[in-house]
Amino acid sequence: MPADPRAVLTRPAPEPDRTVAYGDHPDQVADLRRPAGTGPARPLVIVLHGGFWRVEYDRRHTGPLAAALAARGYPVAQLEYRRTGQPGGGWPGTLTDVLTGVAELPALAAEALPGRVTLAAPILIGHSAGGHLALYVAATAPAAVGGVLALAPVADLGEAYRRNLDSGAVAALLGGGPTEVPDRYAAADPRMLVPTRTRTVVMHGSEDLQVPAEMSRDFVVEARASGSDISLVELPGCEHFGLIDPESSAWPQLLDVLRSLHDDH
Repeated sequence: MPADPRAVLTRPAPEPDRTVAYGDHPDQVADLRRPAGTGPARPLVIVLHGGFWRVEYDRRHTGPLAAALAARGYPVAQLEYRRTGQPGGGWPGTLTDVLTGVAELPALAAEALPGRVTLAAPILIGHSAGGHLALYVAATAPAAVGGVLALAPVADLGEAYRRNLDSGAVAALLGGGPTEVPDRYAAADPRMLVPTRTRTVVMHGSEDLQVPAEMSRDFVVEARASGSDISLVELPGCEHFGLIDPESSAWPQLLDVLRSLHDDH
């Protein structure tokens, strides 16, 4: 594992093969990566980046992850969306962008990468705030999602607000706290949207300083109790950024989980 866990955020990655638009805004786009080798068309893997929904973080920091997945034979899309701190970001634009992108990307990718992508519902890999978005889309539009791999997700917005994660990130996303905008939390908080039908695996490092692993433990217990098809893989010694780093010790386990989600699909 790199000495600085954040090194993956700025590590160079190969340029994507194509960039496609799912809307008119410059951030309503996705970078596509062609799967290595030859073989039959496969369901798309959509990567939803983190960064606490803030404009300072964009899809480029998931380049190493996406490129490594494509090298393993997966067709990959790195979905961008409007974020807090820019016009149209936050509530509801961030959420509607991701819903729209997930719904439209399989067809857009199948057209852009002929013969390599099926129109089956995609697998979502979301990290941190992107993990929240993946859980949200699966709960809100279950037919559009074939499976979810949520990496250190912000799975409980109410608790994340109470813990003041990233200095008010949840309030910036939803426009206030749970007592001020309860309807928005009811619509957007995965903790309030269980049970979900989509097969979901949550991975979280025990040493995560950005999103406490306890939040995932509590979320998975509650989701399972409500009847969701969900499991937790906790990685001892792993921190927040190792989950998106192909050079980290977490990588083999991520590949195993993705393979199981993809093959079951």
